[in-house]
Amino acid sequence: MKIEKLLLELESLCINGGFTIRKERGGFRGDQCVIEGDKLIVINKNRPMESQAAILARVIQNLNHDDLFIKPAVRKELESIWKRIEKFEAEEKKIENE
Repeated sequence: MKIEKLLLELESLCINGGFTIRKERGGFRGDQCVIEGDKLIVINKNRPMESQAAILARVIQNLNHDDLFIKPAVRKELESIWKRIEKFEAEEKKIENE
């Protein structure tokens, strides 16, 4: 699946999960937050599309994604991204413990 299409699908899932998405420029990576009760995802539009997809995938992973309909091709991509995130976090933890 092309990254542009994947981003659109992930954005749609996040919106269906109750989030508002803002794409901004700046010196930040992006993440989710809650401001005055509104669930918000801020994405740095200067970051690579793969990085933007990883941020959205992490948000979806924290949602109850069993309640969301996720197209099989999108689910496959999500599972791949989630595995990479888990591997990265495990490596970070290992470095911290050294």
